[in-house]
Amino acid sequence: QVQLVESGGDSVQAGGSLRLSCASSGYTMTMYCMAWFRQAPGKEREGVAFISNIAGTTYAGSFEGRFTISRDNAKNTLYLQMNSLKSEDSAMYYCAGQTRPYCEDDYRTYNYWGQGTQVTVSS
Repeated sequence: QVQLVESGGDSVQAGGSLRLSCASSGYTMTMYCMAWFRQAPGKEREGVAFISNIAGTTYAGSFEGRFTISRDNAKNTLYLQMNSLKSEDSAMYYCAGQTRPYCEDDYRTYNYWGQGTQVTVSS
């Protein structure tokens, strides 16, 4: 059984940093695409960052340069380092996994999801 468990969400001031973690079990993340998505109230879930062996790391929108996705294969854990946080970054953040070696930015193509971790940024 696949489990993805996020942690690290918190309330921070604008300009601050957070590191989110996603521990996986029952799933070999090194073989497949892993990603971080986020969803704010009343908005559609959106892709933030993606990692795969085929394409390396990719970022959606304006996240590159502020956010960094990485993984520790030995710990089977995915990370999202978030710097220079803005109030508009406030959302529930989810890690997700596919059963394909390449990433897609459509959240509907992901097979596995964590429960989410809340990030709140106050200005």
